[in-house]
Amino acid sequence: MTKTQQVRLAQRPTGLPGVGTWKVTTEELPPLGTGQILVKIDFISLDPAMRGWLNDVRSYLPPVGLDEVMRSLDIATVVESTHPDFAVGDTVSGTFGVTEYAISDGRGVQHVDLGVAPGPTWLGALGMPGMTAYFGLLEVGKLKAGETVVVSAAAGAVGSVVGQIAKAKGATVIGIAGGAEKCRLLTEEFGFDAAIDYRGEDVLQRLRELAPKGIDIYFDNVGGEILDAALANLRRGARIVLCGAIAAYNDDQLRPGPSRYMSLLVFRASMTGFVVFDYADRYGEAVADIAKWLTEGRIKSREHVVQGGVEHFGETLNLLFTGGNTGKLVLAL
Repeated sequence: MTKTQQVRLAQRPTGLPGVGTWKVTTEELPPLGTGQILVKIDFISLDPAMRGWLNDVRSYLPPVGLDEVMRSLDIATVVESTHPDFAVGDTVSGTFGVTEYAISDGRGVQHVDLGVAPGPTWLGALGMPGMTAYFGLLEVGKLKAGETVVVSAAAGAVGSVVGQIAKAKGATVIGIAGGAEKCRLLTEEFGFDAAIDYRGEDVLQRLRELAPKGIDIYFDNVGGEILDAALANLRRGARIVLCGAIAAYNDDQLRPGPSRYMSLLVFRASMTGFVVFDYADRYGEAVADIAKWLTEGRIKSREHVVQGGVEHFGETLNLLFTGGNTGKLVLAL
């Protein structure tokens, strides 16, 4: 019998999740049935969307239930198998949850080639953030070479890949991030044309200076005042890609909507929300392209890996909301 520590949702948080949000339990897993695998979790993906999964509201996925194991996408190693498609020693990805070990029937589980990239990269540029960046920019944003692209939360897992794909496709890219170090990273490591520090600069004014003819695509990961600043600087036919609103995820009350929404009318622009799961049947296409760009050095993947057990999940997750991470945030067990 295999014992595993698991992180479960103890209570729904108000504002930033605290210590009372989670409880760590030790469970004994049953023996494998036919067509199942036992996996040891190696890396756990931490994503801003996790905060939304804690709210008991209607969304694109059901909320995590009270006393349920916290939902997460993981990289794991198969340690026991009665499944014909998975052998002991295989590296796989799947939604196993925040746990040390898990049993799966193989549905939704994919093989991972560590010869292409290490495990954390399969949770970042080659994982859900990379898929989100790829389809959000190219399918929803309909990027064309020569356009001007602005990305918020640009030093994060999604934003950093958005900007680099846009550069690889011939766009001018402006990133918005918090702090001088993150802005330096955008221009010096990720190859953005310019960066705006929202903590120390007037975003609206800087956008007018850096994109005097207007923005063609704004890839929005934060919402709030930065979304309004982008709306004030659109070009005719602009596309706003709504990916997330991390600035408001821990708010107790709903924020007012964008005050400059009439810019959509004036500039014949569009604002479209999307969920990456809608493109699940095309993930292979995105993985192939991004892996090629990684090999060619046109995209760089950056992961912020925190070492520790599952009991460190809660404090590590909150780094996403305090600006404490750069790139893809991963908990390594």
